Amino acid sequence: MFNETFAAELARRIGSFVEVTTDNNLIEGILTTVTPELVLVIEVTSGYGDNVKMYISIDAINFVRFPTAVV
Repeated sequence: MFNETFAAELARRIGSFVEVTTDNNLIEGILTTVTPELVLVIEVTSGYGDNVKMYISIDAINFVRFPTAVV
């Protein structure tokens, strides 16, 4: 049940900059897709390279943060 609530909350924030931690990774990027099982974060690089798509299992996520810029 928690996974469903967690996925629903993440889906409300699609398009936001996000930091996602797993047991051995920190992924930073734009939250683009959320399904009941997976989250897609696109890591945005500066410059002219391709952006990296990171598919993360909902079960593997330990922590999610939505940083905001301080003005």
